[in-house]
Amino acid sequence: MKLSEMREILEQRGIQLTKSLGQNFLHDQNQLKRIIEAAELSPEDKILEIGPGLGPLTGLLLENAGAVLAIEKDKRLVEFLQERYYKSTGAAAHGASFELLHDDALEFLQREKRDWSHWKLVSNLPYSVASPILVELADGGRSPARIVATLQLEVAKRLMAQADDDDYGILTLLVQLDFIPKHWFKIPPGSFYPAPDVDSACVVLDRRAQPLLPEAFREAFEQIVKRAFSQRRKMMLKLLKQDWPEDRLARAFADLSISPQERAEKLSVEQFAALTAHLASALPS
Repeated sequence: MKLSEMREILEQRGIQLTKSLGQNFLHDQNQLKRIIEAAELSPEDKILEIGPGLGPLTGLLLENAGAVLAIEKDKRLVEFLQERYYKSTGAAAHGASFELLHDDALEFLQREKRDWSHWKLVSNLPYSVASPILVELADGGRSPARIVATLQLEVAKRLMAQADDDDYGILTLLVQLDFIPKHWFKIPPGSFYPAPDVDSACVVLDRRAQPLLPEAFREAFEQIVKRAFSQRRKMMLKLLKQDWPEDRLARAFADLSISPQERAEKLSVEQFAALTAHLASALPS
């Protein structure tokens, strides 16, 4: 879908885009192709697309995958997508199944605890809810096999960060517990209509083949990470004393060779997982 077609559709239907919904539609064909290539699609793939908008990415997904489930919040766009991909030969011509839901994607994911382990997320995510959507999807054995997401550059850097990077923090750890960051590329504002006020990037994340933690320890991991980063410049041992006995913390830090003076930003996701396992396994059953 070219920019001229996108403008024509919006004008014909009298659709004024809503900034609060993060409606910045990617129209650059080269960037769309890069996203499809990053997803490494096959006819066997099932794709979750959040925020399809006018469907420029949807069409390419239907051409390259076996099934697409799209979730769109804007009823006006849902009606257009229904006409374009249900009533035309677009989806059927390529043999791909297409399901379109009119729903708030974040609320849907929180309400419908589906198993996405055999799916891939390929989306130009609404920037205002991109982080909570990714955290919701990063849920151990239920998480997608691959995430290819276009989002705000600032968020992309946090997702791809490593220990001791300036962008390393809570979001990094909550997602990287389940996913390994593979690569990312910038997408200029002019590739979208309307052009956003921020820079954008597409990230590629693959689900870990082996989990770093048992599922039962996930809540403890989240608690430890959030407490450790509650005051970035403070020693994490002092912060964790608000939730854990001092003697147990001292033993865990010593056993894992973590300095008592260490700050949270210095620990890798693997170290946080090991610390969680040490502390949580010591809890009475």
